[in-house]
Amino acid sequence: MKIKKTTNSLVSYIKLFIDNDIFEKDILNAASLFSNILLNKNNFLVKENDICNYFCFIENGILQHSITVLDEEKTSYLALKNSVTTSLSSFLNKVPSRKSIKAISDCNLWVIDFETFSDLVKNNKGFNQFYSKLIEKQICLIDDYRIDLLTLTPEERYKKLLVNETKLLQEVPLHYLASFLGISTRHMSRIRKNIK
Repeated sequence: MKIKKTTNSLVSYIKLFIDNDIFEKDILNAASLFSNILLNKNNFLVKENDICNYFCFIENGILQHSITVLDEEKTSYLALKNSVTTSLSSFLNKVPSRKSIKAISDCNLWVIDFETFSDLVKNNKGFNQFYSKLIEKQICLIDDYRIDLLTLTPEERYKKLLVNETKLLQEVPLHYLASFLGISTRHMSRIRKNIK
């Protein structure tokens, strides 16, 4: 693991979730505890059935969350540049991960281990507020995604991506997007042709 000083993009990301400037020192302290790792394309942050050891911020690259169903890889989430990710249940509870997290492009990541993470949540008020707000946001996004899967057609889900997640459409290969939307690659190609 290559270690270097913290990045301004991590500090800026944490600040997006903090209500005021009184936690400036807390944020800088928390960010300084992250270590930098480079994860090459097709390498794993965690494999299904292994323990996830890191909570990470993606400075550059894309991480695919996937599960295997009847020997077929299904994409459950795509984590992009300037976001955080982990296999949360595995990371928090030290249990085997139910999913794999793989780099689908070269990734520059900032990571902390469970002990450092736990200490920050307990003892760093700025990081605690960041984490609490982050979890709230993620729960809302997951809720919206699940409702969309049940109520929107594949075409409507794709249109919603066009409006809300243009980065996904620009940066993520077609077959990962199709899997994420719950449709076949062929169907995805047809939708793309019909919707401009």
